[in-house]
Amino acid sequence: MPVVTAKKKCCKDSPRCKKCPVTLERLRKAGHAQRLSKLGYDVSADVPRKIRKAARRR
Repeated sequence: MPVVTAKKKCCKDSPRCKKCPVTLERLRKAGHAQRLSKLGYDVSADVPRKIRKAARRR
């Protein structure tokens, strides 16, 4: 599982970037990521495309 470091602040673009803290938190709530520290997330490698797009959606 890759460890991803979230950015400190969300840029609020549409779609949100892959390192956005909002995107990573949505993936965590969907069960595809685990929070390691304040900015560190352990994201599973097999996240379905549909869920990834939904997490990045505005």
